[in-house]
Amino acid sequence: MKKFLHLVPLVLFALVISACNEQVTDVLSTNKAPHTFVSLFPDSSISKQQSRLKVSWWGDDPDGLVIGYYFTWDNVHWTFTTKNDSLFALKIGASDVSYLFKVAAVDNGGNGVYDNSVVQNGIDYGPEPFIDQNGDGKYNPGEKFYDIGLIDPNPASMKYPIKNSAPTIEFNKLTVLPEVSYPIMTLGWDADDVDGGETIVKINIALNDTNNYVTLPGNTRLVMLRMKDFNSPGAKMEILLNGSESNIFSEKLDGLKLNDYNKVYIQAEDISGAKSRFNALPSESKKWYVKKPVSNFLVIDDSQVEDNSDDFYKNIFNTMHGGSLNNKYEVWDINKNKVPYDNVTFLETMKLFKYVYWYNEDSNPNLSLASVSARKFIDNGGKIAFSMALPQTLDVLLLRAFLPIDSVGVSPSKDYITTLYSNTNITGSYSYPALKTTSSLHYIKCIYPTNSTADAIYNFSTSQLSGNKIIGVRSTDKKLFFIELPLSKSDGTQGNVKTLLEKIFFEDFGLTL
Repeated sequence: MKKFLHLVPLVLFALVISACNEQVTDVLSTNKAPHTFVSLFPDSSISKQQSRLKVSWWGDDPDGLVIGYYFTWDNVHWTFTTKNDSLFALKIGASDVSYLFKVAAVDNGGNGVYDNSVVQNGIDYGPEPFIDQNGDGKYNPGEKFYDIGLIDPNPASMKYPIKNSAPTIEFNKLTVLPEVSYPIMTLGWDADDVDGGETIVKINIALNDTNNYVTLPGNTRLVMLRMKDFNSPGAKMEILLNGSESNIFSEKLDGLKLNDYNKVYIQAEDISGAKSRFNALPSESKKWYVKKPVSNFLVIDDSQVEDNSDDFYKNIFNTMHGGSLNNKYEVWDINKNKVPYDNVTFLETMKLFKYVYWYNEDSNPNLSLASVSARKFIDNGGKIAFSMALPQTLDVLLLRAFLPIDSVGVSPSKDYITTLYSNTNITGSYSYPALKTTSSLHYIKCIYPTNSTADAIYNFSTSQLSGNKIIGVRSTDKKLFFIELPLSKSDGTQGNVKTLLEKIFFEDFGLTL
């Protein structure tokens, strides 16, 4: 038994020696290239696709790991990625085009050093991809790089037939035409294409006749249409791209019918010539009437309540100055006929006229519109008078934006009165006629005019206030008048409101039709 145990180590030692002395006859296997597969997401069926498509791919390496992929759409320029899919936006140049996609897997059998050139299978893939940590555009020692091993010599490929989809276009929600307007209008729309918004190269716009359109740049999404020379035969509308005075399109738009109903049409066209349908505004159930101004005098009705003020002013203007204004002025109800994009459309409409009377009767005037338009209107050569019942609370900065004032009274103070009673006398200066209230007025805020640019015109007599009682001013250049009263409720001395308006427009403003 002991002899057997002693023999076991000797036999094992002899076997080891014998094995060490044997010559190696097997040849080490070489690195094998990976294999690549590709499919169209979500499945591999190929039919005509939209030009935005998702492609997925994967690879398999029999003796290593796949570290990334090279892909190409033109068989010349190859791009490295570690992803297994991507969403591509393929450009279209015709209604029927095909693209060939190739992708090749890369294994991890690199040489351990950065290579400035990777050439395999007769293809120059460029330098090895790396992470440019310092942003200098070139590889620096220590920066991470992808050590390219073998690249699949037989890239997976798939042909993608691309169908061109026609673009779509529609007027946006802000573009709601009023029932009646003057020949100024701003329009905005949304245009898109499943092949990419950049493929839209033309926007066609027409008035009333889709066979007579003007072609705008494909990226146009907003225009102002403007006719300033509406008294000239055959006048056309200017097209202001993005509503900008500095970007007037070279071609004018024909087809507007004055004192009649109109429609505007838009159409999108893509790079292949595919067109959307013409989209019309207003719809069949609505009307858009475009008025030709009868003169250069505009009355702006800024009241939202229904009262007798319309008849009051109509009677005054039709009989004023010996009846010279009878039916020779325009009345614009800016609440019933709101214009889209009023920050630009409103002012441009005002500029069709030279003289404006703007009144409000319900303590809710549109001060925001006045603040962005009145002074620009005056700078353009216009003259404007306001009769406004101001709200209980307001932003004084809005008033200062268009009136020559420093401040107004606020509640509670000596220059603010909650109720100005009926039969209160309103005293005028500079030969302006006296006025008298015919009903109680509320939330009267006395005005502090700017000394250098404004004259105090009207104040009232009352023991309710001990301080400033000014409620009417004019600019020293006599281009603006403002009174914080609804004049239709201030004609207690009958006929004096008519005298006041005659003095403002014919004497101060020098109104001529």
